[in-house]
Amino acid sequence: MDDSIHKVFEGSWTYRSFKNDIKQIDPKDPIENLLFGMGTIEIETSKPNILQGRIYGPQWSLNLTGNITYGNPFTIDFQGKGIVGSEKWIYNYIGYLANSWSNGIDQTPTIIGSIVRTIPHSNSNGGTNPAGVVASWFAVKQ
Repeated sequence: MDDSIHKVFEGSWTYRSFKNDIKQIDPKDPIENLLFGMGTIEIETSKPNILQGRIYGPQWSLNLTGNITYGNPFTIDFQGKGIVGSEKWIYNYIGYLANSWSNGIDQTPTIIGSIVRTIPHSNSNGGTNPAGVVASWFAVKQ
């Protein structure tokens, strides 16, 4: 495999995710009301089909492990695990490398995908963020 293909996902990516719950989405809401998460993804690819790294933001960080599939489109699937505060957080992600437009200009590699909260954890209001919540995400290479 061409080494440049092997390393297409390597590096830092600016990450944003948005809620997929129609009960919580009002088209008139400002974008920040739809935000599920934001941070940075750092991806390492030490072996051709293996992904590792971390996703992090202010006061949280998850270690990433997963797989890369080289096809059309290139696909990544990984799990993020970590202790945030005193709780275990686990999320599963799938993402696809967005295709470049033949007539596009200034295109930056972008991953688009879906995320699911695998186990529940507390929220900042004293309640619980339940397992099974799904969001859409994208990440743009830095």
